[in-house]
Amino acid sequence: MSLNAKEFIAKFESFCPLWLAEEGDPCGLHLGTLNKQITRVMMTLDVRPEVVEEAIAKGIDLIVTKHPPIFRPIDRLVSDDPQIKMYTDLLKNDIAVYAAHTNMDIIWGGLNDWFCEMLDVNVCDYLVKTHEVRFKKLAVYVPMDYSQKMRQALGEAGAGTQGNYRNTSYSMIGTGRFTPNENARPTIGSSNREEQVQEARIEVIFPETIQEKVLQAMYQIHPYEEPAYDILPLDNSPQSLGLGRVGRLEAPVAVEDFVQKVKTAFQLGGLRLIQPKEAKKTVQTVAICGGSGGKFYSNALKKDADVYITGDVYYHTAHDMQSNGLTVIDPGHNIEVVCVNKFIEKMEEWKKEEGWTVDFIPSEVNTNPFQFR
Repeated sequence: MSLNAKEFIAKFESFCPLWLAEEGDPCGLHLGTLNKQITRVMMTLDVRPEVVEEAIAKGIDLIVTKHPPIFRPIDRLVSDDPQIKMYTDLLKNDIAVYAAHTNMDIIWGGLNDWFCEMLDVNVCDYLVKTHEVRFKKLAVYVPMDYSQKMRQALGEAGAGTQGNYRNTSYSMIGTGRFTPNENARPTIGSSNREEQVQEARIEVIFPETIQEKVLQAMYQIHPYEEPAYDILPLDNSPQSLGLGRVGRLEAPVAVEDFVQKVKTAFQLGGLRLIQPKEAKKTVQTVAICGGSGGKFYSNALKKDADVYITGDVYYHTAHDMQSNGLTVIDPGHNIEVVCVNKFIEKMEEWKKEEGWTVDFIPSEVNTNPFQFR
C-alpha cells in the first residue's frame, strides 16, 4: 500500500499530537509539502547540513526530527550560508521536514519515559505540569455504508484515543428519517418525500483541544449536506500532562554507582556532576527532563528527588542547585538521540498494522557537537 505523507503524519500525530507542544514551540511541518506520496522516511534528532546530505544520498522523501530546524525566524535566504543552503537543498530535492519537539517530551510513553526505562526508574509522576485537558464526546449519525470510513477519519484526526488505546469508538444501528424540501440536494431520496435510512450512531471521545480538527474530518467524510451530530461535554476528570518524569528505583543505590549507570545507559564518554557539600550518598527518587531543563530544578526539589538528570545546566544555575542541596547529573542534550531508534521501532509497528510499503530509516549522522577528551 502506497503512503501519502498526510496519512503518515496523521498516524504520527495520533501518538504525538501537536496540541501538546508548549506555547510558541514551532512543531509541525517546517519545509516542503505533505501533499505527496512517500516511500522513504528518515528519523533524526537534528537537521544539520550533514544530515541533509545523507537524506539526499538515500533518496529520502520526508525527514522527521526532534529539534525544529527553523527555531527562530529567518530574515534572509542566502545560500552562501551553510545553514541556509541546507534549507534550499531540502527544497530542491523535494524533501519535507516535520518536527516534534516538546510534544515528544510531554506525551506519556514518550521520550522521558524511554529515559526512565533505560535507567530502571519506575515512573510515578511528571516533573512540571503543562496541560490539563478535558474531554468531549462526538455522536454522529451516518449511513451504514459510510460508518467504517467515518470511524477511520475520526481516528486519524485524533479522536478515540484513551490511555494506551487508540481508534476507540462505539456504534449503534438505527433508522434515520427525513424529508428533503424543494431546496435540498439530498444524497439519498428526493424532494418532499419522506425517507428512511439505516444509519450508525458513532460515538468517540476526544480532547477539547482538537474539536475543530475532529469536526473537519467528520464533514469531509459525511455524505449528507446537513450532518446530524451532537457534541457532549464529559464530567470525567481532566487529563493532566507535563514535562519530565519523577520515579523511583527498586532499591537505593550509591550516587557514584548511579552516575556510572547513566554513563553506560547513554553510552557517554563523560558527563557533568553537580553535588552540594552535604550531598546524599544514595539515590532512589529520580527526576529527569531531557534537553535543557535546568530551570526546572526547583520542581525536582519539590518532588523530593535525590538526583535530577538534565542537560545544558548553566554555570550560575549549578551554583543555585548546590546551594539548595540538589545533586544533578548533566549528561548533555544529545541523549535525546534515543528517540531515533525508538520512533523507528514505532513506525515499523504502524507499517505492519496499516500494510504500508515504505522504508523507515534512522539517520546515521552523529550530530553531537561535543567531544570528551
